[in-house]
Amino acid sequence: MATQYDIPVGAQHISLLEPLHFKLTTENEKIVDVQANVGYVHRGIELACTSKFKFRQVSFVVGRVCGLCSISHTTAYSQVAEKLLNLELSKRAKYLRILVLELDRIHSHLLCLSHVAENSGFEALFMKTMKDREISMELLEAVCGNRVQYDYSVVGGVARDLRPEVAQMVLARLNDFKPKLDDLREIFENNYSLSLKNRGIGVLSSENVKLLNAVGPLARAAGVPIDVRNETEDLLPWKEVGFNMVLGDAGDVHARNMVRIHELYNSIQMIENVINGLPEGDIITETKAMPEGEAVVRLEAPRGELFHYAKGNKTQILERLKIKAPTFSNIPAFIETFKGNEYASAPAIIASFDPCLSCTAR
Repeated sequence: MATQYDIPVGAQHISLLEPLHFKLTTENEKIVDVQANVGYVHRGIELACTSKFKFRQVSFVVGRVCGLCSISHTTAYSQVAEKLLNLELSKRAKYLRILVLELDRIHSHLLCLSHVAENSGFEALFMKTMKDREISMELLEAVCGNRVQYDYSVVGGVARDLRPEVAQMVLARLNDFKPKLDDLREIFENNYSLSLKNRGIGVLSSENVKLLNAVGPLARAAGVPIDVRNETEDLLPWKEVGFNMVLGDAGDVHARNMVRIHELYNSIQMIENVINGLPEGDIITETKAMPEGEAVVRLEAPRGELFHYAKGNKTQILERLKIKAPTFSNIPAFIETFKGNEYASAPAIIASFDPCLSCTAR
């Protein structure tokens, strides 16, 4: 019988810059068992939102759950609060929320792809992808006023309108970005380090997606059509602005890379449709109502389904707030995909999952 070794990965590790610990049990370089610990950080955000902040302030607090997913959390919370208030938004406010959500998806997917390149040993592509990501960061700053915590979605709508000159800037910069994205797609499809090398690595089957409740690009790369944007047209008009679900079939690292790249094309298309078809109307709907009852909202963050639950009792302070982030849902699948792979493939598998423990450990 071969000798087994337990190898720790995290909570501080060069290929996993997140407070997450894996114990990989290896046998002849093969990973045969995995244990995970996600309980390193607890910031008490949910408790703070139900004790120290009024319900209208909570959208700004949950925006600090994560820098990458800031707009996803603020939008999901704003939507759940609007359900408690029985508040209907203007179509313009809904379009503007989609605009920033999809700009953030571009920003987040490019960061993930850059980390896959880095963990696969392609440092030059890491630097190139991070440089191209700056375009989305600059556009988010132009639209929202901030590069990271955007403070854009608020209860009742959005905090800033889209000025015509900013709208034209977004269209022009995205047009400049398209050939860069074409180059990126060609490299990820044909470069050995990112295509042939990563095919068949970290496979998650469609059966395990369903069994382990995986979400987001991870599930879609295995051919499972799970995307909240396909199911919540009542909250935001995704299909009206051109949403198309992107699916893979192999469920490996390469398939996850390609799903994210093709989603970037769809995000650009939706942003262009939003700007070219932006309706007139107010950006905020005012109300003096207080949150009452219970409500839930699901929103497709860059990593998958984000779940917000809130309970109000007709006061300024919420009675309960609960957040379930997509990385939390994906941890069981994360563990499964390590098994049977070479230990040397672990960094690429980790990056292809795009884990966000900041969202998970609140």
